[in-house]
Amino acid sequence: MSKPKSKIRIYDDITNYSKIARRYFINNFYDGILTVFGILLGFFVLILKDLPQPTISSFYILLTGFSTSITMFFSGISGSYFSEKAEQKKLHADLVKAMGIQNDDEPEEVDFEREKKEIQKAMLQPIRLKREKRKERKQKKNNVIYKKAGTFASIVVSFINGFAPFLGGLIPLIPFLFVPEAGLMTFITSFVIILICIIFLGVIVGRISKESKIKSILQMLFAFTLTMIIIVLFLG
Repeated sequence: MSKPKSKIRIYDDITNYSKIARRYFINNFYDGILTVFGILLGFFVLILKDLPQPTISSFYILLTGFSTSITMFFSGISGSYFSEKAEQKKLHADLVKAMGIQNDDEPEEVDFEREKKEIQKAMLQPIRLKREKRKERKQKKNNVIYKKAGTFASIVVSFINGFAPFLGGLIPLIPFLFVPEAGLMTFITSFVIILICIIFLGVIVGRISKESKIKSILQMLFAFTLTMIIIVLFLG
């Protein structure tokens, strides 16, 4: 005998929020990394111009990085919540409408003897009323489940949409937490961490899409390299 599904599994079956959240996490984690990478690269180019003492206070980098990450966190949560809530409301309305149409298409008893038609209708009336009440109770119960599933999905997806870029923005800042003055090696360590994260994301995307992992990694590295070239040219 199979175990009954948990509420979270039921909500996922209705809204498919787990796949949506996974997609949001990958995309926005990548966006968070690239955003902070652009900030770090700007500081990196500036300290290269300040030789022979190529250092900068880690406080300024952490302050800029944290502020950007926090902004992405709240922006992602608020923006995603309103859009996802609207999508889930539309999904719920479509489901209720479909259920109503389905209820209107119930098969009816067919009586080919005209003289017995009214009698049989009277006899079957209590049974039909009982059946309709049972279906109405079931529909109301499903309606409540759909609403709860939509609310739960909106909250989870919104949180992931904000947390992913926040986390992606914080990870590159880790090396700067351990030094008061950031030098070339601190930046290089941060860039290596970013590169590892991008490769890891490429592997995940390739596994999900069941396509070449190398192709996915190269596509992400292309955006990474393009961002680096544009910033260097702009500051150069």
